[in-house]
Amino acid sequence: MTAPKPGSKDAYSLILEAIDGGTYRPGDRLVESELAERFKVSRTPIREALQRLETQSLLAREGRSLIVASLDHNQTAELYVVRGELEGLAARLAARHATAEEVRVLREMVLADDALVDQPSALSRSNRRFHKQVHLASHNRYLVQQLDLVYRSMALMATTSLAAEGRGEIAQAEHAQIVSMIEARDEDGAEKALRDHISVAFVTRLKQVAARMENEG
Repeated sequence: MTAPKPGSKDAYSLILEAIDGGTYRPGDRLVESELAERFKVSRTPIREALQRLETQSLLAREGRSLIVASLDHNQTAELYVVRGELEGLAARLAARHATAEEVRVLREMVLADDALVDQPSALSRSNRRFHKQVHLASHNRYLVQQLDLVYRSMALMATTSLAAEGRGEIAQAEHAQIVSMIEARDEDGAEKALRDHISVAFVTRLKQVAARMENEG
């Protein structure tokens, strides 16, 4: 197998980013030859990447084909439970360890994202960057690694809760509260603010799913 050039992304990262970015959605079939042509790499690293993604439950078998996995109700609920626990811990540790510069970056992110409240896709991308910054501010590499795994699974959700009417403004206010608690070094407050934020996002997503099922019915 040819090693990737310095600075280039491997097949695994390329496919993962395509799933995360919505190029491939839950239920889409992934074909080795098509992926190799799209990403300009040989089929061997593509095959290895697909096997790795299947092991991580990001891909599923449908007959002889591999498709992008989707999350059922129970899986989604389980994911939000884990996300709430880990993100709450990240906020608590950020309140303890974040530098003044990291807090400033978080504050500036919230201010910049206020302009995106009516752009769900763009706000969703910025939302991930904000949460990642909170994770990094925890200064705990093992926690960051676990949250990276959680966010990979989040990519298997067909829509963003930020697409719900009014959710953008509410989420921004919640982000501002999280930063305020981190800046105040209020560990309990920071953990609660982020846990509450995740809880509201989950409720919003459940309502989205219920509305979609009603429309389809």
